[in-house]
This record gives sequence, structure tokens and C-alpha cells, in this order.
Amino acid sequence: MIKKFIKRLLGKTDAPVVVEPPPPDPIPLGQRMEIAAEDHRIDPKLLDDNAVRVVRTLKDAGFEAYIVGGAVRDLLVGMRPKDFDVATDATPEQVKSLFRRAFIIGRRFRLVHVVFGRGREHEVIEVSTFRAYLDASSADQVSGNEKTSRAELVDKAHVVDASGRVLRDNVWGPQVEDAARRDFTVNAMYYDPVRQLVVDYHQGLADARRRVLRMIGDPTTRYREDPVRIVRVVRFAAKLGFTLEPATQAPIRSMVPLLANVPASRLFDEMVKLLQTGHALASVEQLQRQGLDRGVFPVLDAVFAAEDPVRRRFVDLALGDTDRRVAEGRAVAPSFLLACLLWHDVLKRWASLKAGGEMPFPALQQAIDAVFDARIGDISGRGKLAADMREIWLMQPRFERRTPAGAASLASQPRFRAGYDFLRLRADAGEVEEALADWWEDYHLGTDDEREALLQAVRPTSQPRRVPRAAAATPARAIEETGSGTAPDAGASSDDDGDGTVETADAAPAKRRRRRRRRPAGAREGGGGGEGGASSGA
Repeated sequence: MIKKFIKRLLGKTDAPVVVEPPPPDPIPLGQRMEIAAEDHRIDPKLLDDNAVRVVRTLKDAGFEAYIVGGAVRDLLVGMRPKDFDVATDATPEQVKSLFRRAFIIGRRFRLVHVVFGRGREHEVIEVSTFRAYLDASSADQVSGNEKTSRAELVDKAHVVDASGRVLRDNVWGPQVEDAARRDFTVNAMYYDPVRQLVVDYHQGLADARRRVLRMIGDPTTRYREDPVRIVRVVRFAAKLGFTLEPATQAPIRSMVPLLANVPASRLFDEMVKLLQTGHALASVEQLQRQGLDRGVFPVLDAVFAAEDPVRRRFVDLALGDTDRRVAEGRAVAPSFLLACLLWHDVLKRWASLKAGGEMPFPALQQAIDAVFDARIGDISGRGKLAADMREIWLMQPRFERRTPAGAASLASQPRFRAGYDFLRLRADAGEVEEALADWWEDYHLGTDDEREALLQAVRPTSQPRRVPRAAAATPARAIEETGSGTAPDAGASSDDDGDGTVETADAAPAKRRRRRRRRPAGAREGGGGGEGGASSGA
């Protein structure tokens, strides 16, 4: 008491005790569990033959090899995976040496793509090497990102940026650590198709059966390592119908600003996956539920900000159509879906440019360029994507002009079907007349005679003809010349627009004069004169 009184008298106080929060626990390595076929009940018929071939080849060469990740998760819930990935203890160079068509790719994660088949029917099996778990404190740190710190990243295997995001992760390790560094428990299982055995370190099978998404380790740390996991958790929840474990869901909103550091091309790829897994409508709903509907994807910002009911209906129809096509096993082009999402941005800018005096077609081209730059940006594959979207958009005004030459030319375009499907969605949303979409469907599928009948049906029944003023007699002169006491029908009255012609609805077409060709100068001299010489000779 006396000491405290003296300290107060002298103006001294005890320094506050600062309690440092304990560092997050390292990722638990878990315990290996081997689950037999009678327990996991994976249907071998859902397996991919090429993926099994890759596993067998690696095992025959003396390596461990498993189907891994999302493929195992989908197999456990009875879904046929869209992609099959393989994990092994062989290095990328060793994997490449075992296959005739194999390519080492990637900087952030070095992988091997093993290619089967050619052309559009080819298949790629992605093979990764087991990676070691290393926390951020043991990694090299750079202040910039992939582009600004490119020189510092050379020859480094494990690098993070200032926020803890992993820029390089190429340190090989045992399978138990490879499982620990994966994101969710349901993605951290390994399946051996030869022995029909599932290897599980983090109770992923139990979570899959409970339909729960749970992060391995501390969620905040894991989101910092790779902010794209914020988007992946939304995609998996929508695709699988899983719920988020509370601890996994809690930090999501606070982690959203970290997505600003992710390369635009990678974020764009994740958005395309989100919308093309066959659960686009559910994914959009999950984005809104988790607070990711604004400021994450520029393309979706345009959609969520829209208050026009026609636009929202159009977008919902496009997303629903994409889900239906995926469910039917049909191809889905990202260019078509993106063209749907951004079409009304193009319409708005196009109208603004035309109001400013720009001609319609150049205005549409300028609007397309401006919207694409603002919403898509500089991404890989930009050229092909832009060309396909531009072609779909530029077709839309041409559908309004149904002339014989124009209709035949449009129907022969390679991407006519995509343009027509776009028009059909516009009609279903109430943006254009339903009859217009019906007409083009009949024209596209019709015979030559049916096409001619369709063109006749939309051709005006009586088109005003423009004849020279001299050929349109006034009523008084017509009476005088015909000797009759009645004037021509009032329906043939002139409508002078100041160009020296009048429009007549019923008058017979004027007799066309044949234009004579002039003879060459030499012919006139040799023939005894020009037209006058010919007349006199007659």
C-alpha cells in the first residue's frame, strides 16, 4: 500500500500488462485411417479409365499414387467427377518421364499434365507431388506480388507475401503433410483405385456424410494463405448442398479485402467455375448470403447492382439455362454466359453513344469495347473470349432486319446458333417480341420453300414506289389528256417531299429507259458519227 501511495505521489504508474494473443495452432497433421470398399461404398463405374491408368503406371514404377481431392469427395456422394486429379510421391520430372505426352506446368504449384487423346476429345489428368506443410514463418517473404516481385521469386520454393498469401509452394513432403495443407476436410482424402482403399486423415468421410464443409486448421490463417478459398467454399456449398461449419464461416466477410491481392485472371477463372458447375443460381444465392455479392467480381457487380426487372429476369433465365445444359451433359461456353451477364451494360452504353450523335454500328462496337475493358479486363484467353462475345452481340441488331439476302447471310454464320439462343433468351425475358424468335427458329430449320414463304410473310404488301414528278400527272391535266370527266383515284395523290419525286400507291410502274452505252471515240470516227450517224443511217 505504501509503495503504491508513493508511486501515485511521484506520478508513477505501473505499466499495463499486454497479453499477446497466442499464435494459432499449427495445422493438425491428423491420423491416417484406411477405409475399405464396404465402408466407403465408392462405385468403380464412376471412375475415369485414364485416371486409373495414370495411378497404375505410377504404382508399377514403384511410387505411391492416389486419386485425390474433389474427385474423391464427389465419388463419396455418388457424383461422377468432372475432373480427376492424381497425387503421388514422384517428383514432376519423374512423373514426366513415365508418360509419352506429359508436360510440367505452373510456377506457384509445379504440376504435370498427362494428356490422352487429341483435338476436342482430349483429356488432361493433373498430377501433383505430395507437398510438405510449412507455415508462413518458415517461408521467404516478399513485399510485392507475383508480378512486382518476380525477380525475388526466382529459384525459391516457398514464398509468401506481406499478408501471408502463398506465392510459391513447391517443397515436397510426406502424404500426411500434403493432406494437412489442403483446405477442407472433404478435399483431403486419397483413393487408391487398385486396392479400392480411401485414406482419410481429417475425418473427411464423416464430414461428407454429414454434408458439412470444415476447414483444416485455423480458418483465418488458411484464408490468408489463399484468399481464393473464400470463393471455393461458396462454390462447394452451392454445388454439393453442404452447410458451412460455424468456425469456417465466421471469418469470411472480414477476409474479403484479401481478394484484391489475387491476380485478376485467377479470380476470373474461379468466377467461371462458380457459374458453370451446374449450380449457377445456387452459387449466386450463396454469394449474396456470404456478403460476396459486391466488390469481388466486376462481372457480377453489374448483375447485382441492376434494378431493371427485365435485366434480372434475363440473367436468371441465362443462369438457369446454363444449369440445365450442364445437367443434360451438354457443352457450356463461358463466352455465352458472360455475354448474357453484360448485355444490358452494352445496351445502355450503346444508347448513350447514339444519343451523342454516333452512328449505330460504330456506336455498338465502341460500347462493346468499353464494357469488355471495364468488366473483364486483362485476362488470359481474352482475345478468343472477346471475339465470341462480340459476335453474339453484333448479331442482335441483324435479327431485326429480315431481308432475303440478310437472313441467308446471318443464318450461314458459324455462331448463328449461339446468337439465336441469345435472342430466344431475350424474347423469354420480354425484351423483344416472341414472334421474332419464333420466326428465326422456323427460318433456320425450314426448307428453301418454307424460307421463301416466311420472307414473303414479313415483306410489306404494298410498298410505295417513287416515280419522277413528270410521270405523275396532275388531276386537271389527266382529265384533259384522257378526255374523261373524272380525275384519277385520290389514292394516287402525290406526297411531295421536296426531292423531285412523288409516291404513288396504285400507279403502274414507270417504263424503264434502257441506258445506251457510249461507243469508244475511235468507233465514232470510223462509223461516220455518233448516235446521229446511226439515226441517219436508219
